Order: sequence, then C-alpha cells, then structure tokens
Amino acid sequence: MISAPLFAALALMTAVAVMAVLWPLSRRRAPREAREADLAVYRDQLAELDRDLAAGLLSPEQAQAARVEVSRRMLAAADQAGLDRAAAPARSGTGRRRMVAALALVAVPVMGAALYWHLGSPALPGAPLAERLAAPADRTDVAILVRKVEEHLAANPTDGQGYELLAPVYVRMGRLDDAVRAYAQAIRILGATAERQAALGETLVLRGDGIVNEDAARAFKAALALEPDMPKARYFLGLAAEQDGRKAEAVAIWTKMVEEAPPGAPWVGLVRAALARAGAPVPEAKLPSLKPAAPPASPGLAIPGPSAQDVAAASSLSADQRSAMVQGMVDRLEQRLKASPKDLDGWLRLARAFQVLGEPDKVRGALDQARTAFSGDAEATARIEATAKELGVGG
Repeated sequence: MISAPLFAALALMTAVAVMAVLWPLSRRRAPREAREADLAVYRDQLAELDRDLAAGLLSPEQAQAARVEVSRRMLAAADQAGLDRAAAPARSGTGRRRMVAALALVAVPVMGAALYWHLGSPALPGAPLAERLAAPADRTDVAILVRKVEEHLAANPTDGQGYELLAPVYVRMGRLDDAVRAYAQAIRILGATAERQAALGETLVLRGDGIVNEDAARAFKAALALEPDMPKARYFLGLAAEQDGRKAEAVAIWTKMVEEAPPGAPWVGLVRAALARAGAPVPEAKLPSLKPAAPPASPGLAIPGPSAQDVAAASSLSADQRSAMVQGMVDRLEQRLKASPKDLDGWLRLARAFQVLGEPDKVRGALDQARTAFSGDAEATARIEATAKELGVGG
C-alpha cells in the first residue's frame, strides 16, 4: 500500500498541476488598458497635426479634415470603453469558472485514485532490483535470469557451458554483440565444434543485417572443416557467394545440397527457394512436394525459440536455475506460436524442447497443433511426420 507521505506529495503535485492550467482561465481580461492606449495614440496624432499645420506642411483645410477623422475615432473608442463598463456585472461568470476549477482540482485526483483502486494493484508490494536479484529466480523474468548467469560467469570466467547457454538467449533478446562474444568465449574455452562455429557465423550474419561478412564466412568455413556436410554452413557460404556477385558458385553450392539432401530434410525448401530466387533450375528434391517454401525475410536467420541443444546446455546452472531458464523459454515460444501459428520451425522446436523436458503428451500436442496449422501443405506435413518419428511419438 502507498504510504501516507507519498500519497500527500502526489496529491499536492496533482493540485499544483491542475491549478497551473485552470487558474489563468479563471481570470477576466479587462480591455481598459487597450482603450487607454488607443486614446493616447489619438491625442498624439492631434498634437502632430497642430505641429504640421504650424510648420506649413498641411493646409488649414487638410488639417481640419484630419482633425475631424481623429476626433471621430476617439469618440468611438470612448463609447466602447463605456460599453465595457456597462458589461461589468457580467463578471459573475468569473465565479462560475473558479467553481469549475475548484471542482476539477478535487475531482481529478479522486477519480484517478478510484480508477487505480479498481484497475491497479495498490496492495502489490514494491520490487526493488536488489531484492529481485537476491530472490530465487522467477522463470518469467528473463532479464533477472540472464543477470544471475552473468554474475556466475563473472565469478567463473572459465565456465564455457555458461557462455554457450547464454549466447542464444542474448540472440533472442537482440543483444547481438554480447551473443557474438559469448559464442567466441565458448569456442575458446570448450573448443571448436561445427555447431558452435555455425552458431557464431549465424549470429554475425544477424548482426550484419543479413550480410555474410568475412568473419561470418570464416566461421562457416571452420564449421565445414569439422563437418563437411553441414547444411547450415553450406547454405550461408552459398549466400555469401551470391552477395559477392559469384552467382554461379552460389547456384552450384545450393544445387549440390538439394541433390544430396536426405529424404525429408527440413532445410530443402529454403535452399530450393534460394535457387528459384537466383533464377537457376531447381533439381528435384527427395520430398513429396516440389513446391518451394517461401523464404523468410532474412533467409536462414529465424531463431524462433529454444532448441534441444539450448535446453541441454542449461546443465551448467543449478537445478532451479536450469528449470526456470528452460521452462521460461519454452513457455514464451509456446505463447508466440499460439498467437502466430504459421511457424513450422517453431512448432518442431517446441516439440523437441518438450521431449527434452520429458513431457510426451505436450510433444504430441505441439505436433498436433502443427498439423492443424499446416493442414493441406504436403511438404510441411512430411516434416511434421518425420519429426514425430524422430521423437518416437507417432502420428
């Protein structure tokens, strides 16, 4: 509950703000000063006419005509001043305006407090940052979880698994510079693997707004040196060739990928779409449908939630932290998919995450929702069934 001194201070601030707006409106502006200024000007004009007449600048007839005109204006101004004085009783409207201002002064704070009492949470205790950091991790507060892991890494800078866990979370938070550093630290401490090098390269592409720069290409080449058939690294090196103007090389890389793709490979649609974009003949893939999948806005850069590898990497944390981190990521992915169900990769990732968490019913539920969202799409259905078979849950 808000303290009495704070409430009094807020009420006073509200009153001052209301009065600052309403008080000037309650004051009546008298036109007397404007009328007197006009009469003074006219008197100066009459004196100026006399001087011009004496100096011979005006003839007597011209001076008389001008004097009559100025006198007429003076009489009109004097008559208007009389009308203003006659309208003085109408000042009672000022009292009404002040009454409205006083009513607003009281009504605005009262109505605001009532609205907050009805819609807000006046009994909710405060949540200072220091106390939130000291409390057990809340799986819905990703920022606090990340902060705890960062503190752990500051105390244990050689914990490579901690960096590997944190890197994809940084990506999803949009902290791409931090993600690049985390992947680099994980590679330095744990050693290079194809997956780590490819993840580093993909993050560098994200940071470069879809451009496969020299650093990213170097990471993908390192991944291929460790795993020559890695689809992700091959695809991005083809993209680098396309961006460098080496279209024939890009087409050769992607064509070979499609020709060598195993049945049901989930990435074939993306590669076929890249070939179609390059205007190259698309070889027949080992899939039920030849319809190319629509490429995402940044091909190959969608990272729509936690993968099984991300979940497994949480082993570097305590049991509570690991459970909170993983469950929070899975919950957010599930909520996003419910709002935007046309994300096949997201559904498949969600199913794999539930498999890692040991929840087979939720695995089946995620796959069933994917089947519903992509009903009638033969290629998507093939991927869903292949994943179901991989996870051992059947159709």
